[in-house]
Amino acid sequence: MITGKNYIGNLLTSTGRVKFKTFNPQENKENNVVFSEASEAEIEMAVELAASAFKVFRSISGIKKSEFLNQIANEIEALGDELIKIYCLESGLPESRAIGERGRTIFQLRSFANLVKEGSWIEATIDTADLSRQPIPKVDIRKMSIPIGPIVVFGASNFPLAYSTAGGDTAAAFAAGCPVIVKSHPMHAGTGELVASAIIKAAEKTEMPNGVFSNLNSSGIEVGVKLVKHPQVKAVGFTGSVGGGRALYNLASQRPEPIPVFAEMGSVNPVIILPEAAKIRGNEWAKTYAGSITLGSGQFCTNPGLILGIKGADLTNFIKILSEEIVKIEPTCMLHPNIIGAYESKKAKMQEQKGLQTSASFSDEIAINYGRQAITTVEGVTILKNTALHHEVFGPFSMVVQCKNVQQLEEIIANLEGQLTGTILAENAELENYENIVNTLQNRVGRIIFNGVPTGVEVCAAMVHGGPYPASTDSRFTAVGINSIKRWVRPFSFQNWPNELLPDELKNENPLGISRIVDGKRTTHKL
Repeated sequence: MITGKNYIGNLLTSTGRVKFKTFNPQENKENNVVFSEASEAEIEMAVELAASAFKVFRSISGIKKSEFLNQIANEIEALGDELIKIYCLESGLPESRAIGERGRTIFQLRSFANLVKEGSWIEATIDTADLSRQPIPKVDIRKMSIPIGPIVVFGASNFPLAYSTAGGDTAAAFAAGCPVIVKSHPMHAGTGELVASAIIKAAEKTEMPNGVFSNLNSSGIEVGVKLVKHPQVKAVGFTGSVGGGRALYNLASQRPEPIPVFAEMGSVNPVIILPEAAKIRGNEWAKTYAGSITLGSGQFCTNPGLILGIKGADLTNFIKILSEEIVKIEPTCMLHPNIIGAYESKKAKMQEQKGLQTSASFSDEIAINYGRQAITTVEGVTILKNTALHHEVFGPFSMVVQCKNVQQLEEIIANLEGQLTGTILAENAELENYENIVNTLQNRVGRIIFNGVPTGVEVCAAMVHGGPYPASTDSRFTAVGINSIKRWVRPFSFQNWPNELLPDELKNENPLGISRIVDGKRTTHKL
């Protein structure tokens, strides 16, 4: 049952005066439950409780954290159809998407459970003492990763489960040993409360400290601002717009004690279609990309918003087929009137730019809150001169850039902002002739794709979901996969520390049996 209240640890409260409801975009009406925005007192209580919980949670064993993460997955599964129903009512997304995203969320939790149970992720490194070394004896130094403290996670509008309450940021922070305070997204507060109840049940069943998790409702920016400014908050996870992410980054940087903000933000995910690919498989790629651009109403952070090729008959044909195919696809519901309003506004501003041509736009009658897909084209020289054409239009929109030659193509890529992904469509034989294009693209993205589509982020250890700014605020880290845990830890060394007082990960006996680097060699052996 959804109460509309805030979870402060295991306590449900609603002392705030600000009330709001979520919205059903399919039926174009508000949902029934009234939610209470967290008050200043509730924010303070949640942070203080998290700070207190951290004193215990930071030292909890990997096995116990694994039990906690697996139990969260169990409790989310136990929510059953109620979770799927509320997800759909609050997002306008289909049931199949809700079920798939729930599966991904559960997989992420279990992946981190396996990671912390094994234990090698802490990167234990030991340099043993050599007291006979001349002219200065060598001391014993042992390093490992330790959690940094309470984390604030902002729920994402476009992924009510996988990037929100128990999503990747939260799962990674729990795995690291950090309590989490979620600033629930107002568009899916009911979904957030259901998942929060699952986390609280899991925490109680596995005897985690109260305050290891809190879920705060918010209808605007005030709750998030207060959380980021709070001195006991030690890092922030965010998925959303460039404006929102940059505002949080600036707030965190201006604190007396600056803290990291790991924000995944804007990306147009450039796609390069090379000449032979356009000639031999242009029709096929056009049909494929019509589906990719419109998938989920284009509301993916990896939506292909920019396609670049060399001007000529083959690229002209690609544009023609893409334009024909995309209008055959029935539009789908977008997440919220605010989302579709922003989409239509940004699309209109883009189409007003000098030199931009609209080659396809869905014109048939559609239901309210459904997004009309569009394809535009522009000359390479125009996009070089006008950086406004580089910006993301969040929705089913893409721009095809007709470059004069390979040199201009390379120049355009080099002048793009940082991106989550870049894609090369090419025949195998021609790829080796475009080494500079590949290298230039690699310098602007976090993940490069060959002969595929960017829409789809595999949850695995090798995945990088991040990139140069503004794709993310720190291109050294990923927001997806088990290596995202590295955002919530810091390296720490013990020097000449008594063996019996060291953490198990660093003891001579290696009681956990983990892989460690000892005097430069990887081993699981005892010292």
